[in-house]
Amino acid sequence: MPSRLRVLAGDCTTTLDGSHEEHTRGRVVVIIKPDNTTLVHDADGYQPVEWLTRPESVTVESDSSGFTVTARDGDRTLRVIAHEATAARDVPVTAGGTPVGDCPDCESPLVRSAGTVVCMGCESRYGLPTDATVTERTCTDCGLPLLRVERGEVLSVCLDVYCDSLADAVSERFDRLWSCPDCGSDLRVQQATGRVFLGCSEYPDCETTFSFPSGVVVDDCPCGLPVFETAADRRCLDGTCDQWGVNGPRPTADDRSVDDERSVRNGESTESGPRSASSRPNDP
Repeated sequence: MPSRLRVLAGDCTTTLDGSHEEHTRGRVVVIIKPDNTTLVHDADGYQPVEWLTRPESVTVESDSSGFTVTARDGDRTLRVIAHEATAARDVPVTAGGTPVGDCPDCESPLVRSAGTVVCMGCESRYGLPTDATVTERTCTDCGLPLLRVERGEVLSVCLDVYCDSLADAVSERFDRLWSCPDCGSDLRVQQATGRVFLGCSEYPDCETTFSFPSGVVVDDCPCGLPVFETAADRRCLDGTCDQWGVNGPRPTADDRSVDDERSVRNGESTESGPRSASSRPNDP
């Protein structure tokens, strides 16, 4: 069920105890958010009169004469005492964001907000890989939206990692494809804390690891590792590489001429430089 937000209103005295004590009185609205953040608003301005952000505890006591809200966080205590209550109710709230489809379980809207997709009905929550695009297509297995993600190539995976894992998709294409530059063993596709990376198969004897960039493989670096085209630039998998590292040399004028000639043969314009990820002809 959706989270609940508590709204109380009335003629109240508000006290904030801490390094110093402050008292105010007026007809105010008290808002207690699902994370316990407590806000006291009056008629003036957008900023609360008093507030505590995510306090350790919040208690609400009420009777026929009014209510008392007590929020505590360490040595700070916010207390609101109603001399006369005019409103008290709980209302459902959800994350707000860009609509990206409907939930296959409860048919409520799915919204994208702060790196996640959340259902407005059942509040199912799905994390998004970095730079992922939520498409209009849906998974044939579970009905959730499909994601477009660039990890070595353009991949299409389900929003639900337990239905169709991005790490599995990357592993299927790139596991053991390259060798460790330090010991020559295979580089394995691995995942941890929601990220995909390449690590030497001889770990812990060899601790070489590389983050897997958000981009597509477009070339081979002289060091033996792949070159990625990212949203910002082209770079070697090894960001410290002297050839294609983040701070290493970039293509010469002759290199760019070769790229331009190849683009002309493929019927592409060269006015805006190298093709961006969004203009590749093999995008799904």
